[in-house]
Amino acid sequence: MNLYRDGELFIRPEFQRYYRWSQTQKSRFIESILLGIPIPSIFVSQRPDGVWEVIDGLQRLSTIFELVGLLRDDNGKLYEPLSLTKTRYLPSLEGKTWESEVRGTEGIGKDNQLLIKRAKIDVKIILRESDERSKYELFERLNTGGAPLVPQEFRNSMLVAVNPERYRWLVELAKIESFKTCVALTDRAADEQYDVELVLRFLMLRRRNEDELRGFVDINEFLTDTMMIFAQDNTYDIEHEQAAFEFTFEKLAASLGDNSFKRYSIDRQKFMGGFLLSAYEVMAIGLGFNFENYRGYGPFNKNLMKTAASLWSNHSFTSHTGSGVRASSRIPLIIPLGRQLLAP
Repeated sequence: MNLYRDGELFIRPEFQRYYRWSQTQKSRFIESILLGIPIPSIFVSQRPDGVWEVIDGLQRLSTIFELVGLLRDDNGKLYEPLSLTKTRYLPSLEGKTWESEVRGTEGIGKDNQLLIKRAKIDVKIILRESDERSKYELFERLNTGGAPLVPQEFRNSMLVAVNPERYRWLVELAKIESFKTCVALTDRAADEQYDVELVLRFLMLRRRNEDELRGFVDINEFLTDTMMIFAQDNTYDIEHEQAAFEFTFEKLAASLGDNSFKRYSIDRQKFMGGFLLSAYEVMAIGLGFNFENYRGYGPFNKNLMKTAASLWSNHSFTSHTGSGVRASSRIPLIIPLGRQLLAP
């Protein structure tokens, strides 16, 4: 707690998964400490300035800091101190806070405060000499059991650590209204940063040549590897790529709205269901590929609704999409198809 208060222990909320433990999960963790259950090791990376940056253990540490009223958000604002819920073995925790003065609640008591203050946490330190990639490979290993990170949450963690400005840029692109309208994701998908993954897919696949599209085995490894190159590429033209992104989703939103990436029922003559990644790969990445061809070409008169509907009677598309088709088999075939269909 003193290290965190003094700025010598750094918690980056984006670095692991967003601080989204429920109040019940937080209370059960505090219960574990009070019952004397050992706390799993915390892993930190030692920066060149000596500060420890948390790699694994954000949820546990943040819960402790929130309870005692130390936890701050990215803007330095203090969170409201945690109010506990009753737990299986300590139902008396219901409504308790660290101090009794907080919102007129009852405090957990001096004895419990001392138990928490004296609890031992084992800290594993990755020294500053360690290779950057090794930190995140360790981070990935630490999150392969229990409730593992989804791939994009892991990529976000890597990108934040290597180039936080690029991460923030991806997040801002995901907030663009035309993009949000087109993808129409569920709350759960958004919570797991799937919108940011879709932005990354667009940027990383938009201009890949066909040999590169055929050259990967695992799409998640491909996205991670290309993202790391993007993160360290000082020549990357952000303004141009953002213009391509905005052009693509403005046109799709205007023509198709939230039908942009849905299945088209030939029988019912309408778009149905939810978001489909295969339709996104054809329509969004295909149109994005042609961005440079449309610039200065004159009024945009491509019939995007007709193109989207025609996919579902296109044998090249329907035979290489659907359940059981791997991304490494699908992408090399349908992305070139999209580029062809969406050309001026």
